[in-house]
Amino acid sequence: MLKYVALFNEFESLIQNGRLKAGFKLPSIRQLSDQHQCSKSTVLKALQELEKRHLIYAVPKSGYYVVQKEFDGKREPTTDIDFVTSAPAWHQFPYHDFQHCINKAIDTYQQELFIYGTPKGLPSLIKVIQKQLEQYQVFAKEEQVFITSGVQQALSLLTLIPFPNERTHILVEQPSYHLFVEQLKAYKISVRGIERTAEGIDLEELERIFSDQEIKFFYTMPRFHNPLGTSYSKMERVEILKLAVKYGVYIVEDDYLADFEENMKVDPIFSEDTHNMVIYLKSFSKIMFPGLRIGVAVLPKPLTDSFQLYKRTADIDSSMISQAALEIYIKSGMFKHHRNKVRLSYSLRANMLYDALEKYSAPGFYRPASICMNAHIVLPHRLNSTHLINNLQNQQVLVETMGQNYIDGFHQEKILKLNVSNTNIQKLEQGIALIFNELNKKENYYL
Repeated sequence: MLKYVALFNEFESLIQNGRLKAGFKLPSIRQLSDQHQCSKSTVLKALQELEKRHLIYAVPKSGYYVVQKEFDGKREPTTDIDFVTSAPAWHQFPYHDFQHCINKAIDTYQQELFIYGTPKGLPSLIKVIQKQLEQYQVFAKEEQVFITSGVQQALSLLTLIPFPNERTHILVEQPSYHLFVEQLKAYKISVRGIERTAEGIDLEELERIFSDQEIKFFYTMPRFHNPLGTSYSKMERVEILKLAVKYGVYIVEDDYLADFEENMKVDPIFSEDTHNMVIYLKSFSKIMFPGLRIGVAVLPKPLTDSFQLYKRTADIDSSMISQAALEIYIKSGMFKHHRNKVRLSYSLRANMLYDALEKYSAPGFYRPASICMNAHIVLPHRLNSTHLINNLQNQQVLVETMGQNYIDGFHQEKILKLNVSNTNIQKLEQGIALIFNELNKKENYYL
């Protein structure tokens, strides 16, 4: 066996067995050469092989460090039973892996990082994203794909740019994504609402709004709705698209949790669109970390020029170093490795949540075919929700209602939203039990 191969095998075994921990700095090349009685070139070749396998990463003028490979889904950041926080838990992200990609990005894209890029995004990342999107049944040309500073920026630009249908009203599901609701309010955008429940939306009402209200676009989350946690059926997705085409209404499809879909037969509305009426949005925040601030927008050709113009005037280009690091992260296979582990962990959390809801709620509880980290409880009209929330907080159970998820003037249902992204899973069932215990107390209701 060649000496460098033997050295590679030794270090690979030490890393895989956990004897060399994530972040551990390896001895210098000179020290390793002395310890193993071989040449520096032999040591360097072994280290380069380890780096190719993403077992170690190099920091210029510092040395080689062990990459984090294990997904820590057990550590719990708080003693509270938190059903409010929706951001991914910080300890669930292999930051050493991504640090390696950032270092590689700086080394690989030295020139590009120090000049302004393109409003569309790093061209090499767009190629990678275009291929990545095919896994979600989103087939698009490179010129249709834009990298944005999170999905929030894409939504902001879409509310501002003119559309070919020359309309101004935006239709949103009620409830809906709270930051988009706030954005519409801040920009004083003309907005309409349509009720969405666990059973979906009223398609006849949707057609009436499309035909009467001069709707520019319909913002929807067909898969894993935020904050309800439910998904449209295939029939609903098909009918929504048919109505959009019939009345010339664009659909903005926010597929922010596409990476958590376990049923590979569930496709986005975009996959059925043959009339260029669907704008597809995808986020990397939930599967990775919010601070990455990278989103993807796939646009019909008639919208690309306006979108690029407005984006260039907004920020010139999105963070080049984040884009370059994400490209390396995806191309190296690290993203797929991380996504699979996160999906398994969050699937466990989602199932625990719905098992607990079935156990403690009334008979007839609705369990959707596809579940995610979001769920909700429709509260009785006579319930004092403020009293309920305060009582639960005193028991270290953090919950909130959906008031901020409604546009002004739309009838608000009393709904408790639940998210288990950051919930202490050892206490998850206890938290659900405490919620239903409070719901059964007469003193929490108005007379």
